[in-house]
Amino acid sequence: MAGKLSIALLTLLLAACTVVDLDANGNPIMPKDPNAKPSYSNQTPQQIAEASWSSRVQQPAEQKALSWADMETKSHTVKAGGSESVFVRASGTVTAFDNSNDRERTLTVTINGKPVKVLIGPVLRGNAIRDAAGFRFEEFTNQVQYAQLTKALNRHAVKQLPAVDASWVGKPVSALLAVSMGAGTVDDVVAIQLQQGKP
Repeated sequence: MAGKLSIALLTLLLAACTVVDLDANGNPIMPKDPNAKPSYSNQTPQQIAEASWSSRVQQPAEQKALSWADMETKSHTVKAGGSESVFVRASGTVTAFDNSNDRERTLTVTINGKPVKVLIGPVLRGNAIRDAAGFRFEEFTNQVQYAQLTKALNRHAVKQLPAVDASWVGKPVSALLAVSMGAGTVDDVVAIQLQQGKP
């Protein structure tokens, strides 16, 4: 009887076990905790940028973008010495195309009567996209990975843009932008989407 009881208990114990796959080094591959916060520790900045572009940049930018006027109003709520980044939808007329530095090209677009320099790359400066998308330092392994994400997101943004050249000058354009603001100032304006057409 004791033997049968032992077999029954052993069967129950084995039934309660979960079989876990092993990786190439023989270490267990643990299933992800569905309640865990996102962690990017095992991804390169480029992988993070590509995997999260739609959900953290594209969709929020399309759904929550401020108008240029609302962004300017919001800039006056930024504390002195501070900065904030937001997504902005704007339209205007292209008045200049500057490719004197072929790595950091810009379009000047007249928006609400004011000339605005829009960065179009291929190299984009600043954290406007990363910060507008709400990425936080705590989500990353270290400061280096967080900083590299800025470059990866900026590179990914440039890939989404159409080919821009001097033929755009004088034409209307609509744009989705990431804008970095200071206290009452507009610091960096980065293109996420550009489209020729009626402003």
